[in-house]
Amino acid sequence: MSLLIGALTIGLILSLLALGVFISFRIFDFPDITADGSSALGAAVAAALIVKGTNPILATAAGFAAGFIAGSVTGVLAAKFKINGLLSGILVMTGLYSVNLHIMGRSNVPLFSSTTLSTYAQSVGVKFLGGSEPLNLLGWEVSVLDAFTLALVFLSIVLVGAGLYWFFQTNLGTAMRATGDNAQMIRALGVSDENMIILGLAVSNGLIGLSGAFLAQYQGFADVQMGIGMVVWGLASVIIGEALVGSRTLGLMIVGAVMGSVLFRLLVAIALRLGLNPNDLKLITAVFVFVALVLPGMASKLKSWTTGHSRA
Repeated sequence: MSLLIGALTIGLILSLLALGVFISFRIFDFPDITADGSSALGAAVAAALIVKGTNPILATAAGFAAGFIAGSVTGVLAAKFKINGLLSGILVMTGLYSVNLHIMGRSNVPLFSSTTLSTYAQSVGVKFLGGSEPLNLLGWEVSVLDAFTLALVFLSIVLVGAGLYWFFQTNLGTAMRATGDNAQMIRALGVSDENMIILGLAVSNGLIGLSGAFLAQYQGFADVQMGIGMVVWGLASVIIGEALVGSRTLGLMIVGAVMGSVLFRLLVAIALRLGLNPNDLKLITAVFVFVALVLPGMASKLKSWTTGHSRA
């Protein structure tokens, strides 16, 4: 049960990453790989502040703000300086590696002796239950820390998802979505598509930085290498989510990204439980994304070929 609770918690935390990737890749069709750097940036900022005694809530908000700034830089390079979008992300991601090292002062910052959101959740759980005895769920014992951390993360994701849905229904959010669909049309309406791209990438990486801040506090440390491969993870979650909801409706796509992240993490946990070498995890993830990307096109071609031969 502890393995399941942990997989669900990490899956929900990384759903923030999936939502950020959803904004950049699906709404703006922008190949932004800043995620690998902004994820670690959010974790580094939150961890550095927490070890100095900053309130974990403020430290988490600072992680979002740091990711927001990183995404803004990528947007400015791409929109204002006309640098290729992929190259813009590479430049910022590369620079963030050194920035993260300067923020943390070393490659790894432990948080086991610091007050984090997880310890807040545990304190609430102890007060709510009147003690620190393990909970009994369907015959399995679950610690108060794990149970209430999961509840806290779930509530946070619900609030973020609802806020994101509301935002994209506003005039500004609608303009951002329209920019991704047809930049020429939005320019004709007098809206700056460049500013929309900058804001969109800022929000995207803000969510990714928020994910890193949550993840660092849950795992108990921040590491300069923890962002490697995160953009692939987020893309895999989005693809799985689209397959699950099968709809282009905004609300369902947001829910699908969250569901995809949780399901993908559960699949990884099961694979590790069955003996998958952790060293192969990133490779398996990349292969899975490749298959998920090419499979729909192959299925469509096979369907067309079968239909053509049946008519013949």
